[in-house]
Amino acid sequence: MSKDYLLGIDIGTSACKVAIFDRNGQVMASVSGDYPVYYPHEGWAQQKPDEWWSAVCGAIKECLEKSSISSEQIAGVGIDGQSWSAIAIDEEGHVLADTPIWMDTRAQEICDRLNHEIGSRKIFEIAGNSLQPSYTTAKILWYKENLPEVYGKIYKILQSNSFIAYRLTGAITQDLSQGYGLHCFNMRTGTWDEEMCEKLGIPIEFLPEIVPCDKVVGTVNETAARESGLAVGTPVVAGGLDAACGTLGAGVIHPGETQEQGGQAGGMSICMDTYKSDPSLILGYHVVPGQWLLQGGTTGGGGVMRWFEREFADYEKSQKVETGKSSLDQLNEIAQEIPAGSEGVVFLPYMSGERSPIWNPYAKGVFYGLDFAKKKGHMVRACMEGVAFSLRHNLEVAEAAGARAEMLRAMGGSANSLLWTQIKADVTGKTVVVPASDTATTLGAALLAGVGVGVYKDYEEAVSMTVKETRRHEPDPLNKEVYDKAYRTYRELYESLKHMMVQQ
Repeated sequence: MSKDYLLGIDIGTSACKVAIFDRNGQVMASVSGDYPVYYPHEGWAQQKPDEWWSAVCGAIKECLEKSSISSEQIAGVGIDGQSWSAIAIDEEGHVLADTPIWMDTRAQEICDRLNHEIGSRKIFEIAGNSLQPSYTTAKILWYKENLPEVYGKIYKILQSNSFIAYRLTGAITQDLSQGYGLHCFNMRTGTWDEEMCEKLGIPIEFLPEIVPCDKVVGTVNETAARESGLAVGTPVVAGGLDAACGTLGAGVIHPGETQEQGGQAGGMSICMDTYKSDPSLILGYHVVPGQWLLQGGTTGGGGVMRWFEREFADYEKSQKVETGKSSLDQLNEIAQEIPAGSEGVVFLPYMSGERSPIWNPYAKGVFYGLDFAKKKGHMVRACMEGVAFSLRHNLEVAEAAGARAEMLRAMGGSANSLLWTQIKADVTGKTVVVPASDTATTLGAALLAGVGVGVYKDYEEAVSMTVKETRRHEPDPLNKEVYDKAYRTYRELYESLKHMMVQQ
């Protein structure tokens, strides 16, 4: 039986997604599997990796059934995952504790102490990233200081995609693109820095071997085949960071090309072939060899609209049957009735603290400019504009660091909104191109597998065969003028309020 298909697995924040692609990038089937985020205390956000695995297995089986494709026809499996997990496993591979995820900021005090003791500049020189509580580094040390019974049993620390690869194959690895989560990772050499491991207090024995993202790390074993429905012996590649795989799936493989992310989180990734860093941004390796990604990562992306829908869209939900439109589509329509700039309503989208470029775990969401004349549509549009302002802020910092984005290639669920995508074009003043937005991340994971197993000779061929432009948005100069003024208000609001956005 010929092996004509590739399978991509995406470990997102609110759900996993599994998709099967043919060699031309056509989606044969796509299935999601939900799992919760747990918020046991303020500043905490954690998940259960075993729930990821259960969701992945269910989604793979359903995807195979839905596509009528035999598991024997899958040429390879690629995995991408959310950033900055700290999955502690023992020697038998058992998960020792829930993992804090990228939104978790419980380890702020540890970061403050290490930045003082070691020196924030010294840490940045090695890692290319400032030490913040969102990253993996401080989470490991939080285990040491707060869960000694867990810390004492740790054999390895895994990332989200490497955990799924382990469950599929039994191989323990660390892909290159996820290395940036640890500040003992030398960003210039792509290797563990033993001296910084010692300074930080992280045993190097905890850290798996670093491998290229497209390396075949193993094959599906009998246990995983029984649980997932995949065929025994199916090759599995290491995979990579979700944002980096999404960048690949959006067709960004050359210096200067830029992905704009509109999933649960927001942000951007600028492809570079030279080392450029800024303490306010995030630097990591691309899943494509020889390239870095200078990233802006924000907590306010598509998740802002999902929050608004959950809390304020009961009417729209009640109208779904009558109108035949989802509540999100209805919110989009009422936002479209409001002029650019939301008539003075400005939203700070810091709904789980904020990452780059302000790095304030205590930052809060704020609506400014409300009065009795304002309607729900003003608030919806202001939410969209606030996320676009956070994108612009990151792009401006990146440009000051020497990395300029000429055009944005959008991905994620929010790219399905023509209004929101146009707002981002108008706010940033940049053309936004939209490939197949819903599948860019899983496609990127599948392309890693395709290159790894030889379905494609290289990434140029992989992208040219699979990534198609669906539409583009050119910035409107008149709207840009309005947004320039609103953006100044956005920036001044945070500066005026940040003294209040501190630990209580």
